[in-house]
Amino acid sequence: MPTRLTLICHGATAATRSGAFPADEPLEERALPRAAALKPMIRRADRAWTSPALRARQTAAALGFDAVSEPALRDGDHGRWAGRRLEEIQAAEPDGVIAWLADPDAAPHGGETLSDLLRRAAAWVDARAGDGGHGVAVTHAAVIRAAILHGLDAPASSFWRIDIAPLSLTELSHDGRRWAWRASSLPFAG
Repeated sequence: MPTRLTLICHGATAATRSGAFPADEPLEERALPRAAALKPMIRRADRAWTSPALRARQTAAALGFDAVSEPALRDGDHGRWAGRRLEEIQAAEPDGVIAWLADPDAAPHGGETLSDLLRRAAAWVDARAGDGGHGVAVTHAAVIRAAILHGLDAPASSFWRIDIAPLSLTELSHDGRRWAWRASSLPFAG
């Protein structure tokens, strides 16, 4: 039975705009009406999930989904870097940032490794393969990147080459044998 997943990146937050690692912050005010305007673009959904993060739950609510909170859809754990701007961390811990960007098994921030995030996202996506129909998940750019890599069987080194914008839609489809990246679209500027 064919399965289609539409992965929606949550709306923009203050952290998105400032280049900071996210904490559990709310959406910025203008993101709510932009998220609500996406609803007509999403065809019927048989089921919906959301990351437990406030910004994802707010996006799902603005889209009108009664979404189930799914821990596997949470953002990567950035440990002590959460809430801090990347440029601040680069100045204080340049070797840590280099390691984090170059080695998928590095966790200089004390949080989750990229390898762990990739495995978590792949396991969740694969668990959806037999669902059939259309599922929608409101999640984070990192989780969507990981899902794309899994669908393409691409290496972890490609993770940083995929740009996922706030409120963008990414579709994966499963034909009973494999996942494929169907499409991505950005209806609104972040």
